[in-house]
Amino acid sequence: MEVAQAAEPATTTGENQQVEDPPTGKFTWTIDTFSRLNTKKCYSDVFTVGGYKWRVLVFPKGNNVDHLSMYLDVADSASLPYGWSRYAQFSLSVVNQMHGKYTVRKDTQHQFNARESDWGFTSFMPLSELYDPSRGYLVNDTCVVEAEVTIRRVVDYWTYDSKKETGYVGLKNQGATCYMNSLLQFLYHIPYFRKAVYHMPTTENDMPSGSIPLALQSLFYKLQYSDSSVATKELTKSFGWDTYDSFMQHDVQELNRVLCEKLEDKMKGTVVEGTIQQLFEGHHMNYIECINVDYKSRRKESFYDLQLDVKGCKDVYASFDKYVEVERLEADNKYHAEQYGLQDAKKGVLFIDFPPVLQLQLKRFEYDFMRDTMVKINDRYEFPLQLDLDRDNGKYLSPDADRSVRNLYTLHSVLVHSGGVHGGHYYAYIRPTLSDQWFKFDDERVTKEDIKRALEEQYGGEEELPQTNPGYNNTPFKFTKYSNAYMLVYIRESDKDKIICNVDEKDIAEHLRIRLKKEQEEKEHKKKEKAEAHLYTIIKVARNEDLAEQIGRDIYFDLVDHDKVRSFRIQKQMPFSQFKEEVAKEVGIPVQFQRFWLWAKRQNHTYRPNRPLTPLEEAQSVGQLREVSNKAHNAELKLFLEIELGVDLRPIPPPDKTKEDILLFFKLYDPEKEELRYVGRLFVKGLGKPAEILTKLNEMAGFPPNEEIELYEEIKFEPTVMCEHIDKKLTFRSSQLEDGDIICYQKSPPLESDDRYRYPDVPSFLEYVHNRQVVHFRSLEKPKEDDFCLELSKLQTYDDVVERVARHLGLDDASKIRLTSHNCYSQQPKPQPIKYRGVEHLSEMLVHYNQMSDILYYEVLDIPLPELQCLKTLKVAFHHATKDEIVIHSIRLPKNSTVGDVINDLKTKVELSHPNAELRLLEVFYHKIYKIFPPTEKIENINDQYWTLRAEEIPEEEKNLGPHDRLIHVYHFMKDPNQNQMQVQNFGEPFFLIIHEGETLAEVKTRIQKKLQVPDEEFSKWKFAFLSLGRPEYLQDSDVISSRFQRRDVYGAWEQYLGLEHADTAPKRAYAASQNRHTYEKPVKIYN
Repeated sequence: MEVAQAAEPATTTGENQQVEDPPTGKFTWTIDTFSRLNTKKCYSDVFTVGGYKWRVLVFPKGNNVDHLSMYLDVADSASLPYGWSRYAQFSLSVVNQMHGKYTVRKDTQHQFNARESDWGFTSFMPLSELYDPSRGYLVNDTCVVEAEVTIRRVVDYWTYDSKKETGYVGLKNQGATCYMNSLLQFLYHIPYFRKAVYHMPTTENDMPSGSIPLALQSLFYKLQYSDSSVATKELTKSFGWDTYDSFMQHDVQELNRVLCEKLEDKMKGTVVEGTIQQLFEGHHMNYIECINVDYKSRRKESFYDLQLDVKGCKDVYASFDKYVEVERLEADNKYHAEQYGLQDAKKGVLFIDFPPVLQLQLKRFEYDFMRDTMVKINDRYEFPLQLDLDRDNGKYLSPDADRSVRNLYTLHSVLVHSGGVHGGHYYAYIRPTLSDQWFKFDDERVTKEDIKRALEEQYGGEEELPQTNPGYNNTPFKFTKYSNAYMLVYIRESDKDKIICNVDEKDIAEHLRIRLKKEQEEKEHKKKEKAEAHLYTIIKVARNEDLAEQIGRDIYFDLVDHDKVRSFRIQKQMPFSQFKEEVAKEVGIPVQFQRFWLWAKRQNHTYRPNRPLTPLEEAQSVGQLREVSNKAHNAELKLFLEIELGVDLRPIPPPDKTKEDILLFFKLYDPEKEELRYVGRLFVKGLGKPAEILTKLNEMAGFPPNEEIELYEEIKFEPTVMCEHIDKKLTFRSSQLEDGDIICYQKSPPLESDDRYRYPDVPSFLEYVHNRQVVHFRSLEKPKEDDFCLELSKLQTYDDVVERVARHLGLDDASKIRLTSHNCYSQQPKPQPIKYRGVEHLSEMLVHYNQMSDILYYEVLDIPLPELQCLKTLKVAFHHATKDEIVIHSIRLPKNSTVGDVINDLKTKVELSHPNAELRLLEVFYHKIYKIFPPTEKIENINDQYWTLRAEEIPEEEKNLGPHDRLIHVYHFMKDPNQNQMQVQNFGEPFFLIIHEGETLAEVKTRIQKKLQVPDEEFSKWKFAFLSLGRPEYLQDSDVISSRFQRRDVYGAWEQYLGLEHADTAPKRAYAASQNRHTYEKPVKIYN
């Protein structure tokens, strides 16, 4: 267990700015018998960093997830004083004890306090990886955990003002877009580029979310003139990114290229055409020269950025040396020259010209062929403040280069990545005017920094911590720095005045200035409103006209949508009587004719007018009244304005209301038109009966006075509709009617059953409306595009829904439709489709946790779904016995089938070397054979998702094994050049081989060479070893092989094998840019 701490003395910057290195400590926790820990959680010993006590908390079996969960915890949080708080940046790691570079490390930062005294990662790494002994995280059942903690001064995040402190503003991070933010800041701080963006033609009719130029102009304008951090949502929308895309961390270099290509395209035919090339485009020459004949091949290519190797290079100059290194093409690798055939040649790259703005991408992320995964290179790599690319007599330049141009560059930006290969944090150090002052642009925060932070601290490599107890242990403590530069931007000295030019308002189109100023004013206005909100109340006034307009169009239940009625913003201290005068002015109804009712939320979640305001309440201020009406203390007061009209339709004073009077609202239903509309309100007496108002209701409906009508009370609609018939002979009081109740009525249906109408009465219509659902169907193959919409009911069954979809698609057999639900969070289809009749109703298909979606995905199967569900589909790779080819077959069989059935089915699909050939099925994982499936094994539990199922013919010789013959595993392997020489990496196709009693390696080699058909020259380079548990024991030609493989059919046979060692012939120059990306990433797409 080690704890180290550092607090270096302050250093002084060029601007006499004191920058103190924060205290940092590293702690190592070795956990023995890890797999046998039977506690849910486990704490480390306490360690101290920066005067604070910490400990690590792990959940060995996961905190309710199938991942290891790990957190940093404040050890003494229970005894700290009230209101304590501390801010730390930290990383947690599970050390890979076989290959250090595969250590899993995650970085984060947190403000610890009493409420959040631990912080970290619930899904740190999959348990399946952690507990797999071949992966190297558990060795001898010991797990090694490391924590590295840096204590930062607690800066009040909310009061820090970047503009005031630095003159610059940051960009908001929308999800995982900090890599984009650092790129946009660097581009913005190239003034020549910014000016060109401003000069791109856009019009006032363009929308920023649909136009990249306008979105970028808007973003740059706000960065230049805004006082607070700027959002990037409009820009990502203009790329055509949905939110899911923006949350995926793309490759910054790829985004840079695609964005520049898009802008270059949009600049064509405008005054700024060619700007991108003028700034960023350089050229190099690829050449091949034959040594023995006079033949040269040259090809000129352009570049916008250069990818430089970090691995094996100590600095930028070493990378350039490697870039132009001459490669000799000889022996097996001769060059085929026209007319001359195969020739010895030399091949290389030289530069014709460099651009004014030179972008250097440092290859911090590389593809590791051995492990088939991406790794981050954290090696130390230096870069100078001034870069001279004419050094050593112009050794990087081609003969055609213009030597009069001085290629002396000065550093402008350093883009940094902190963290591991699977994510992390990005930020940038930029000196916008090339002065001595650097600035750190970290999302929303901009801070002044010294040159040491921007350069030396971003070199990477290892850092040595000063010893806390020098006499105790003489070995200095080192740790890898995971924050380091991954992109550098240099500006040519001779071009800097042109590039760092002045950009002011006159460079910005007038329509853009007007638009953005208006946006800014609206923002200020909203800000002011927000600041003054506590002084005001919003009063929403609903009137008869609102009910008539909304019911049957926007709403069917209750009376009004309060968001769509007239609202007044009134100062809280204004007397209510004065507010009534405001209303009189607005709606033209004198104060004496106005009566206001308060609304109330009932227990059944309906919202109805409850009682009129009393004279005493009307004498109060608006603010006091709001508090009376509103238990929830929101800022709104909702009122219903009752206005009575006389015979001449002019307003009259409202009638006196006694306890006996009930205010009812009426809706009329027409089953023929399937329409519901509001027809008015009436006061009735509690002891009166509906029969007494029938004539009036017929008049309101426009029916003859004696039309027979049926009355229903609309009681509630959530979660289900309740609408009950009203007995016309009972009193209103007996029917439990009260102020604010709603009566729906319709013509009485004829006595004989009437099938003419879908919804013959009010309850059936309201039930239909409540459950009505328009569903957007998308093809599972095109999950971003709506294909068609259907109006369905949430109560429809699984069969009803697939039947409607089949009918729409013109498909006879609805059982061939398979549906998949929508994940509202990822905006993607759920991974598992809906099983045949796996849900009862449409509502269950649309629900995702507590959210309702209106999207379903469909696919048309080639066989009915119930049949398919009884089948298991396996992907099997068939290796041909004589041809060098592998064909993948999908085998679809009933779930209760056996491996023998799979083999029989496969025989009908593949080409066999002879008709009686027998096949076997193997499980292959990481280039080792783990199992030969017995023909009787059931296929239901075979998983082809993680490992390969391989089918092959059983060689004749294996069918007649002698009593002393052995069937052994033979695997290809290489040594990992970067690791301990004992570590091996398997690759290629593993196979079985028979060895006979007393057979020597020389005899076995002959058979292997024949089996694999390897040329002598190549085969002679291979070495042969016996491997047990990954340790090679090299063999001589005279060694008897069978004596090594004594045990037969032991479990774990795959760990004892004959290994064929190949020399590491991985290519020297890294692959193209596209291979420098994580294999699981979506490529960046900008659609507009």
